[in-house]
Amino acid sequence: MIVEKNVVIPVSDGHRLRANIYRPAQDGPYPVLMSLGIYGKDIHFADGYELPWKKLQTLNPAIIDDGSSGRYLRWEMIDPERWVPDGYVVIAVDGRGSGQSPGYLDPFSPRETQDYYDAIEWAAVQPWSSGKVGLIGISYLSIKQWQVAALQPPHLAAICPWEGGSDLYRDWSHHGGIFSNSFPTAWWPRQVLPNQHGNAATRHRDRDTGETTTGAALSDDLLRANRADHAGDLLQHPLDDAWFRQRSPDLGRVQVPLFSAGNWGGCGLHLRGNVEGFCRAGSGLKWLDMHIGTHFESFYLPAYIDRQKRFFAYFLKGEANGWDREPTIRLEIRSPDGAVARNEAEWPLARTDWQRHYLDAAAQSLSTDAPAAAASSNFAAMSDGATFLTRPFDQATEFTGPVTARLWIASSTPDADIFATLRLFRPDGREVVFAGASDTEPVARGWLRASHRKLDAAMSTPVRPYHSHDQIQKLEPGQPYLLDVEIWPTSIVCPPGYRLALTLQGRDYEAPGVSGRILHDHERDRPRAEFDGRTTILTGPGHESYLLLPHIPSQSGATP
Repeated sequence: MIVEKNVVIPVSDGHRLRANIYRPAQDGPYPVLMSLGIYGKDIHFADGYELPWKKLQTLNPAIIDDGSSGRYLRWEMIDPERWVPDGYVVIAVDGRGSGQSPGYLDPFSPRETQDYYDAIEWAAVQPWSSGKVGLIGISYLSIKQWQVAALQPPHLAAICPWEGGSDLYRDWSHHGGIFSNSFPTAWWPRQVLPNQHGNAATRHRDRDTGETTTGAALSDDLLRANRADHAGDLLQHPLDDAWFRQRSPDLGRVQVPLFSAGNWGGCGLHLRGNVEGFCRAGSGLKWLDMHIGTHFESFYLPAYIDRQKRFFAYFLKGEANGWDREPTIRLEIRSPDGAVARNEAEWPLARTDWQRHYLDAAAQSLSTDAPAAAASSNFAAMSDGATFLTRPFDQATEFTGPVTARLWIASSTPDADIFATLRLFRPDGREVVFAGASDTEPVARGWLRASHRKLDAAMSTPVRPYHSHDQIQKLEPGQPYLLDVEIWPTSIVCPPGYRLALTLQGRDYEAPGVSGRILHDHERDRPRAEFDGRTTILTGPGHESYLLLPHIPSQSGATP
């Protein structure tokens, strides 16, 4: 293939981006697959992310000896050597202010999204291009796809957002209105700033040239002046205001064919956005794929690459490969022993038996029978909280879909954060945890700040609350309030003898075997006077608190 490095792409404000282009040696035209990101188009996967690279090699030893040398593998991008021979032009663009692209570094910004639009339209009219452009990539490269697709570039023909949020406020920065500080604040210095354009101190080197991947050196003062304060910007905007709306797409405007792939273990980062993006996108041609495993492995495994290729071959090349008959939804149904893939036609599943599992504070239980007497459970917000358990299941029981906790609470302080964790326990009392996208995860997690309890009536559904996050409504200490807590979608088969549990706390869930990169403990966002009080969960008549679970009846063949 022909490899062209640092090709200049002019954009609409007169600026110039830099891109690497990989294309077939034979004259075209060919469809284009593009990604735009800020992690460095010239940083080899193994150099930038050594531990994930080693794990990926263990999972897929053929990644660098079965049709690819691995020379052009980059973090969260496709491997050009696996796609160019199939008749695609692959383009990797350094976003403005990153890598070899000079300018002001401002992640997820409207200007960056407009740059992406301009790059798509530039690629579409090149002599080697067929005029059809598709987008593919993980995480940041996925989030940007949702953003730019909503701008409707004329030559954008299909997108494949793989594990990436579609709402910067709800999926990335403020879970239930609570600032998710640990990942953005660690991500910024660890993954972004080392690749800022002009960073002479970067450790990253281009394997082809031996030079830094960040272009001509800039002074420290210029580097600081040439970038946003991303974590600070997030903290400055506690509500879903105009700043966030500029950085979150109108999903109804996403009209192109799309293949959205999410991870059940991506709670707090790479799960909700793929489901919401699929459900709310305006496209009449859309597919959802929910898988298990770590954040990066599925994207590079042969079975998933085959699905990516069939999707793009159908929409970018016009190949009659049967993709139009592909089931709309493919779910990997989880159990303690692994997962079984199953095709579905809609989300949530039409045959769902929505079950209310009532909380009983007196018995610390979850039951489909409502408690006869009122009770309450009172705990220190920053403690282990309160846990409510089901009876052991008599038979294998599946829950797949969105989950909601409707809770009556009172607080001794003017506000309260609810961290709702759905857990699974073996008959011997050991908790079942799963290898997730970034962490080791329980079954599911949800969050809500009580002062953000206001619902958006137009966006909420009977099974998935949607909070407006446009107003702060403080609590009167000691008074009861009704909260609808969105717990992110999940899939779990509970074997006989196992029990589900709902744990409610005022802090992030911690347990043996559960790791956590997604934390919410910023002192400015959570001052002790507001959140370090006592929380009361009220149950029973007059204050019926319950967990709404998406039970999939076994008689319909739903349980593998």
